[in-house]
Amino acid sequence: MGRYVIRRLLQMVPVFLGTTFLIFVMVYAVGDPVNAMFGDRAPDPATAAQLRAQFNLDKPVWMQYVLYLGDIFTGDFGNAFNGQPVTELMSRAFPVTLRLAVIAIVIEIIIGIALGVVTGLRRGRPVDSSVLMLTLLVISVPTFVTGTLAQYLLGVKWGWIPPAVSPEAPVGELLLPGLVLALLSLAYVTRLTRASISENARADYVRTALAKGLPRRRVNTRHLLRNSLIPVVTFLGTDVGNLMAGALVTERIFNIQGVGFQLWQGIVRQNSPTVVGFVTVLVIVFLLANLIVDLLYAVLDPRIRYG
Repeated sequence: MGRYVIRRLLQMVPVFLGTTFLIFVMVYAVGDPVNAMFGDRAPDPATAAQLRAQFNLDKPVWMQYVLYLGDIFTGDFGNAFNGQPVTELMSRAFPVTLRLAVIAIVIEIIIGIALGVVTGLRRGRPVDSSVLMLTLLVISVPTFVTGTLAQYLLGVKWGWIPPAVSPEAPVGELLLPGLVLALLSLAYVTRLTRASISENARADYVRTALAKGLPRRRVNTRHLLRNSLIPVVTFLGTDVGNLMAGALVTERIFNIQGVGFQLWQGIVRQNSPTVVGFVTVLVIVFLLANLIVDLLYAVLDPRIRYG
């Protein structure tokens, strides 16, 4: 196991370098960030030259990237064009989005897997058809429609919740945004769990366990569910990164000042250090989530061994 983890960590290095380099090039090599700071007004040549030297924009792109890597390994993600350190923005944004993502993941796991197990064991029955239709409806409706409708009905019209989340973003105010964020993935988790459960329920090892006299509940929980969760865990692992980066729409609707909000501000204002810094951390989140998923395979299926 230890050798496998080391090998995977080494494999993550070229992936991290290649991904961050492409992001860096796409952000910095397209357009002129200094001119974008001044909008329609042309900057003073001396001021523009000073800013380019301050942010290393007067150097080749590959050298800018090397200098940027040297800084981030020391924990320095640079400064935004307004002089504010990017790490300060991260310290405020990532805890908020992390709370939102955890709420969404918990909803997906509890409700999605439960519905998938129930429908998978009762395939073809009315409850199965009803859940399938409901998940299809959730998948068909865009997130901004669901979020706006929930905000209007529950927050504006009925007054059950605050229409917008406060800057501190306590857990209680994030429950509805977390549900809205989780709905699409919850539908996929339900359908994926259902398909895996219904397929494995007809497998030989399930019939053999029942023939030996094991109780149905024990067979379902100890054997059927563990083997059926492998594709679901794979989806959840990739969805962690998607929730951290894909909360943009939900955060905009509920005025949550998290990662999506900061990325949106950075893109609109063409604040390149902010965009590159946040996306670099999201790349690390994706890589670590996939590593954890691979290690969970051995927990779910004892036949999987890593050398």
